Amino acid sequence: MGDGLLLVNTGDGKGKTTAALGLGLRAVGHGMKVLMLQFFKGPWHTGELSAIQRLEPNFKITQLGQGFIKTRKEEHAEATVENARVSWDYAKQEIFSDLYDIIILDEINNMIDHGLLSVEELISVVKQRPKRLTLILTGRNAHDKIIELADMVTEMREIKHHYKSGIKAQKGIEF
Repeated sequence: MGDGLLLVNTGDGKGKTTAALGLGLRAVGHGMKVLMLQFFKGPWHTGELSAIQRLEPNFKITQLGQGFIKTRKEEHAEATVENARVSWDYAKQEIFSDLYDIIILDEINNMIDHGLLSVEELISVVKQRPKRLTLILTGRNAHDKIIELADMVTEMREIKHHYKSGIKAQKGIEF
């Protein structure tokens, strides 16, 4: 196995996390170990959590977030800032554990965009990670420095969304 890659799923369209899950599923099929760390999602139960539990210990999802952040950027509650710090410390521990082939940092781009993690800190960890580890970074508004560093960047662009015609989130589609 060669050196790990840095992959980024960004954009305003749906499918960033779903694409990362699909890649993780493919990797497990090849006998690889995958971890997804979800920074903003939680504490509600989604369909992917139930499905992935059947693949443990080869594929694990850990929800680190408090749910979607409702405050404006740069005006976060102390609890949100502390949760971000503890979550990032946990993520670094897992990245440097060298137990996984792929780690998905779900919504990490949002952490940077919201000022909860510095892009320099993420870049430092990306560069120091175990050579064989592939990292997948998801979330809107990927930082230009991350895009430049990445081996592959995919932008999900919304063309049409059923929310706009009044259709609510559906089980199996949004969660």
